[in-house]
Amino acid sequence: MRSRKIVTAFVLAMFASACSACSSSASDSDSLVARADGRNHLTIGTRFDQPGLSERKLDGQIVGFDVDVAKFVAAELGVSPGNITWRETTPNTRETDLSSGAVDLVATTYSITDKRKQLVSFAGPYFVTGQDLLVRQTSADITGPESMNGRKLCSQPGTTSAQQVRDRFAMAVQLVEYPRFPDCVTALLAGQVDAVTTDAAILAGYVTQNPELLRVVGKPFSTERYGIGLRKGDVEGHTAVTNAIEKMIDNKTWAASLNANIGPSGYPLPQPPEVNERP
Repeated sequence: MRSRKIVTAFVLAMFASACSACSSSASDSDSLVARADGRNHLTIGTRFDQPGLSERKLDGQIVGFDVDVAKFVAAELGVSPGNITWRETTPNTRETDLSSGAVDLVATTYSITDKRKQLVSFAGPYFVTGQDLLVRQTSADITGPESMNGRKLCSQPGTTSAQQVRDRFAMAVQLVEYPRFPDCVTALLAGQVDAVTTDAAILAGYVTQNPELLRVVGKPFSTERYGIGLRKGDVEGHTAVTNAIEKMIDNKTWAASLNANIGPSGYPLPQPPEVNERP
C-alpha cells in the first residue's frame, strides 16, 4: 500500500510539473513576438478619423504618423505592411480589444496613464503632445481653457479632455459629446459648439482640412505621452516594440514621418521623446 502511495504521489508531481511547463509555454507563445513570427500577420488597432495621424482614405488606405510608427514596429517584428489587418479601435474599446485578442497592439494617440497601465502594457512614448482647443478663426476671444465659461465645448465619449477643462479651468463650461471627433468639428463649423478639445496633434490635423476656418489656440494645458498598447504582462513584446521605436527615432524615419504627416498643419514639431516606459 505504501509503495502504491509513493508511486501515485510521484505521478501527480510529474503531472503538476508538466502542467506548469505547459502553462509557461502557452504564456510564451502568446507574446506579440511569437504571434508575429508564427502567423506572419498582425492585427493593429488604430483610428480611421484622425488626419495626419491615422486616417482611412477613400481608396481604403490607412495613412498617418501613428500608422507609420505601427508599420515600422511590425516590420521589425518581421511582418510586412501587406500582412497587417487594420482594425478601428476607439477610446471606449482599446483595453478590451487588447485583452480579448481582437488586436495584437494599439497605435492610436494612446496616452500612457497609470490607470490604463493597470489593464495594458505600454511601450514608448513615441510622441509627446498636450491638450488644446480647436476654435473658429473668428473666435478671437477664446484664448485658452479659462475662456470657456458659459460656452459649449465638444469632445468624444471615453475621453477625459472636456471634463478636465471643467475641473481645472472653467466650471461653467457646457460639455457636449459626439461619437467621433469629426462630428465635433462639423458642429464647430456649424456654430453649434464653441470649441473642440483633445490633443493638439489631433486638432492640428483638422486645421489642415479647413485652414481658413479653424485654428488651434496654441496653449496646451496637459502633457500627453503616446505609447504602443500591448497585452498586460507581455515583457518580450514590450522589449521588441521599445527597440523598434528607438530604432525608428535613431535612423531619422521618425522625423521624416512627422514632417510629412504633421508638418503641413503648422503644428510645432517636438523633439523625439525619451523612450522610457518599462514592463
